[in-house]
Amino acid sequence: MMIKVAVIGTGGIANAHLEAYVSSFKGRCEVVALCDIYKEKAVEDKEKYQLDCRVEHDYRELLDSDIDLVSICTPPYTHAQIAIDFLRAGKHVLVEKPMSSSLEECDRMLEAASESKRILSVVGQNRFRDPIMKLKRTLDTGKLGKIVHAQVDSHWWRGHCYYDLWWRGTWEKEGGGCTLNHAVHHIDMLQWTMGMPDKVHAVMSNTSHDNAEVEDISIAILSYGNGSLAQITSSVVHHGEEQQLIFQGEKARISAPWKVYASTSKENGFPIRNTVLEEELQNTYDSMADLPYTGHAGQIDDVMKAIENGSLEVLIDGREGRKTLELITAIYEASATGKNVSLPLTKDSLFYSRDSLLANAPHFYEKTSSVVSFSKNDITLGSDYKK
Repeated sequence: MMIKVAVIGTGGIANAHLEAYVSSFKGRCEVVALCDIYKEKAVEDKEKYQLDCRVEHDYRELLDSDIDLVSICTPPYTHAQIAIDFLRAGKHVLVEKPMSSSLEECDRMLEAASESKRILSVVGQNRFRDPIMKLKRTLDTGKLGKIVHAQVDSHWWRGHCYYDLWWRGTWEKEGGGCTLNHAVHHIDMLQWTMGMPDKVHAVMSNTSHDNAEVEDISIAILSYGNGSLAQITSSVVHHGEEQQLIFQGEKARISAPWKVYASTSKENGFPIRNTVLEEELQNTYDSMADLPYTGHAGQIDDVMKAIENGSLEVLIDGREGRKTLELITAIYEASATGKNVSLPLTKDSLFYSRDSLLANAPHFYEKTSSVVSFSKNDITLGSDYKK
């Protein structure tokens, strides 16, 4: 079958979707529609990718069209309604991160997916990178023993003018700062590998962007029922954008970018390297085959395989997307209240709904300027975790 695709929102991240649809999967799918509230941007992409497709400025014009799969690449505050409308129209949906602006919206999206029996997948393209997939599979072998500590460095850097873009830098439209819109990738990978914590404590600040309401750095400590701890630094003020995930097990540590080190105890309790275990872990990692497609292309392949097979099973479904947003929401609540937050969150959470988010989120500064768009050809998408 030829899968018919529509892309809603043709800003910077849409390129990653279109490159995959047009270049990687030319024989499996066809882009039949592009949509953007600034229609001229969609026309530019139509010409750039030499598409024979419809161009609309209102996605609702496409609800009754012959479309199988929709990529939603619009600002976060619009994700929920667009996804719900397309799901109810019988279309499969791949929605960019974050899944939505609130857990209440996530729950409505999940309900629409369940009722329509259509795929709802949330972008987490880093799971589809070879170093991350191999790291996860190595952790799953249990050879490290219990994971006692995880360190997540979601380090990005963005200039002051980054938050001048019309929808960025406000709780209403962006839904949050770097914790939600940058560290979402790493928080997704953490909850995929470690599961959900029991408690979250966090602090956040805006150190360098006085044209934004939202945070530009947060630091969270997560505690798990088995006694393990994890720490997450979410930032857009770190020069070099060095990003990593480190897992310390009882017997060894591994990380992305890949590094392995194992210790065993001398008679006096001091460490000596366990080279046998290091070699075993290295061989485990090296023996794993590379993925046929990586990044966005890997996730799009996963979704299209499910469509082709008549299945609703994808690696990152709406439930997985909601877990990641729940963890981010807990970080925001803990930061705003200065208290430990227990999971799972309930509907009484300060940030469960969009309205309660807007009522309780701290404003570090007020947004002072607004531009329609930037160049979309020079954005950074994060580490490839290879070095």
